[in-house]
Amino acid sequence: MAFDAHLEALKRKHTAMSDAVEQAQRAPGIDDMKVATMKKEKLRLKEEITRLSA
Repeated sequence: MAFDAHLEALKRKHTAMSDAVEQAQRAPGIDDMKVATMKKEKLRLKEEITRLSA
């Protein structure tokens, strides 16, 4: 049960990060490095979700 909860938490974090990246990209004057860092974190979450789902 704890494993499923952890996986769901990762999925929620990934979705939240995805929304944050989209919002940041639409914001005027956002730092490109900040967006790149957010995208890397989003990718890290996705890779962990994929690894745990396999």
